[in-house]
Amino acid sequence: MDQSQFSQYLAVLMLFVLAVAAPGGMIVLSHLLGKRGQRSAIKDTAYECGMIPVGQGGSRLSVRFYLVAMLFILFDIEVVFLYPWAVVYRDMLREHANLILGSMLSFLGILFVGYLYALKKGAFDWKA
Repeated sequence: MDQSQFSQYLAVLMLFVLAVAAPGGMIVLSHLLGKRGQRSAIKDTAYECGMIPVGQGGSRLSVRFYLVAMLFILFDIEVVFLYPWAVVYRDMLREHANLILGSMLSFLGILFVGYLYALKKGAFDWKA
């Protein structure tokens, strides 16, 4: 390998060594220093606002909550795809404006059909 090519990869090698050494060193140090500390039952209990924890940690949530959360993430991610689309197609807009507009309208149409489907299935009804 040529010396100039090696110097280009030197920064990557240093980053790799740092990426392996930092977590490895933290694990070894926590193992060594953790043996010095005295563990007791009171140190191992959960601490929350100064109160002794009694009962279950969390209550169960309805499946509807998770369904609405997944739908939000789905529609949010699809809308985020609009930004790179606008940046990439800005230069092509001069030559192929109708094709680009048609592809975006079809994307938004599919997104809207999915929204209507979720609305019709009652995915957004909290009380049901």
